[in-house]
Amino acid sequence: MTAVHAPGTPVIEDGRLVSTSPATGAEAGRFPVATAEDVERAVARARPAGEWWAGLGFTGRRDRLLRWRSVLARRIEELADLMHLEGGKPVGDAVVEILTALEHVDWAARNAPRVLGPRKVRSRLILAEFTGHLEYQPYGVVGVIGPWNYPVFTPIGSAAYALAAGNAVVFKPSEYTPAVGQWLVDRFAEVVPEQPVLTAVHGLGDTGAALCRSGVGKLAFTGSTRTARKVMAACAETLTPVLLEAGGKDAMIVDADADLDAAAEACVWGALTNAGQTCIGIERVYAVDQVFDTFVDKVVARAGRLTVGPDGADLGPITMPAQIDIIRRHIDDAVARGGRAVLGGPDAVQPPYVHPTVLVDVPEDSAAVREETFGPTITVNRVRDVDEAVERANALPYGLGGSVFGRKRAVAAARRLRSGMAAVNSTLTFAGMSTLPFGGVGDSGIGRIHGEDGLREFGLAKSVTRRRARSLLPSMTFERTPADIARLVKVAKLMYGRNR
Repeated sequence: MTAVHAPGTPVIEDGRLVSTSPATGAEAGRFPVATAEDVERAVARARPAGEWWAGLGFTGRRDRLLRWRSVLARRIEELADLMHLEGGKPVGDAVVEILTALEHVDWAARNAPRVLGPRKVRSRLILAEFTGHLEYQPYGVVGVIGPWNYPVFTPIGSAAYALAAGNAVVFKPSEYTPAVGQWLVDRFAEVVPEQPVLTAVHGLGDTGAALCRSGVGKLAFTGSTRTARKVMAACAETLTPVLLEAGGKDAMIVDADADLDAAAEACVWGALTNAGQTCIGIERVYAVDQVFDTFVDKVVARAGRLTVGPDGADLGPITMPAQIDIIRRHIDDAVARGGRAVLGGPDAVQPPYVHPTVLVDVPEDSAAVREETFGPTITVNRVRDVDEAVERANALPYGLGGSVFGRKRAVAAARRLRSGMAAVNSTLTFAGMSTLPFGGVGDSGIGRIHGEDGLREFGLAKSVTRRRARSLLPSMTFERTPADIARLVKVAKLMYGRNR
């Protein structure tokens, strides 16, 4: 008997990964499944390619990366249509995602020389006879394991920065969006045909595990916290450094002096864009008592106007069929434990779609509050003040992003959130700002992509000292004398012995 798979479920047939639309079941592409040996060979091919790529220098790499950016921009409609077919993402959302990715390619290419290039570092009096120099050298080959929910923006946030730093990249796209991943690689090959600088390996979790053990210089992963732990454990076997962007359960705080219309609009976008399948999506809201009812009414009114469907709708299907069971469980549990669905509810789950659902008065220890839902649901709970809101927001082990709406206390509250990022009077905006680092704390991951910190993640700091004069206070030599030691003691007391 032939197994029946839900549309969108990855299937392997005759050694090839078959990708289909979660909405219609239409085939998006077939790709050879990479064995562990195939992955090792891909990394082995990437090593000399990485040396060649690094040898182009910052200027040569910048020119190639900007040409790649231009190809992606000129073919944005084609890529957006493919994203819509393979993952179900509305075309408008796909265009926004691609535009954000283009900004990151552009910034990384243009700023890598300034951030990573050789520069002089000031020395101190104790070693005044030396000059210091610092540069960031590439790892060689970087492995990138990408997610399905943002199959362009997220992997480019690692790959473009790794490439700008002089590394070759072996990219394992999600098995749910291999066609999009391969498309990006193929477009890069059009502007860099000489060497396999950016290549793709396809398959399920065992292919990703093979990449972890393949001998790459560094591994960048985006996905669930559970899988991030497995990635880190696999990489630990060879002391391969990792960059992990894992799960989130981001909270929004709405203070009494917030612009409620703006807060409601941002909440609906931050929670429901991409059908809620966003690692930095707003899944929890804490609104102070004075504005709670009005805020909820405004959220329900806006969310209730959104359309759901395959084409031209605001919300598309749930990309990963198995996620529907998690969304259903969270909604059912919230309602069973006393929460109220003021929009949607259990009947909102209509596979492959889930309609917007707003839950209020949900217990803080419920699955809908504590676990990552990754669907178009929002819990909105009442708090007495911002202090209680911050306390509840920080109560979970996740710490990716967050949002605060208000005036007097908003910035202070945002700084108190236990998260890698926070937005004041907006949501998700830190993802598109190429100048800022992106990443989380706790169960949300390790390391940063984007910005200067993101570039440095893909380079090894190399420190060089150079003597420029004779040592007046010789210390690092067996030729030093007792008089030299006495002078060193005197200098130490003068420089460091005072309490200021």
